[in-house]
Amino acid sequence: MNGGWLARGRSRLAARRCRDRLRQLKLLVLDVDGVLTDGGLWTTESGEVIKRFDVRDGLGIRLLQQAGLEVALLSGGKSGATEQRARYLGVQHCLTGVKDKPAALAALQRQLGLTPAATAFVGDDLNDLPVRPVVALLLCPADAAAPLRRHCDWVLPRRGGDGAVRLVAEAILQAQGRWQALAGAGWLDRNDGPAAPLTTAPGRAAPP
Repeated sequence: MNGGWLARGRSRLAARRCRDRLRQLKLLVLDVDGVLTDGGLWTTESGEVIKRFDVRDGLGIRLLQQAGLEVALLSGGKSGATEQRARYLGVQHCLTGVKDKPAALAALQRQLGLTPAATAFVGDDLNDLPVRPVVALLLCPADAAAPLRRHCDWVLPRRGGDGAVRLVAEAILQAQGRWQALAGAGWLDRNDGPAAPLTTAPGRAAPP
């Protein structure tokens, strides 16, 4: 019990230390498996991969979009479920099957005219650690791989697929002075946005 309180206390302290950089963010990049999902995969007899997403994370993404931030998905996997989730949320930059995450992220920054100082990344495993030099903030869920947790600016108090991204969204909105109005007036739009063209690689639209 005490260990849990200590971990949450450390998380709150890390969030406060990150506040200045959260205030400068214009781009949030998310790994998918283990961040937007719990990392589990279900495969049907036909080979279709099914993933579980948290609707609270989806609303957090929509709130960031409404506030004018760019949100992108960057994943080494490629299943179809990720692209479908991006469409539901109106996320235009959905990069899947990526082998070199730092290179893909840097290319996206160039495409959007943004710098590492305006970028945060949320990952969960060893293949996310190499993005450290090209972002201002590296974040991870509570159940991320230990080496990544050691190098993160903020280890979130929630597990992947269980509201971790929602916490990030709220922290960004709080740091940028946008959360109080939302917390008071609520949300009048839909959790899922309209269909949008996806970018599977910087500068190239995905086929329908």
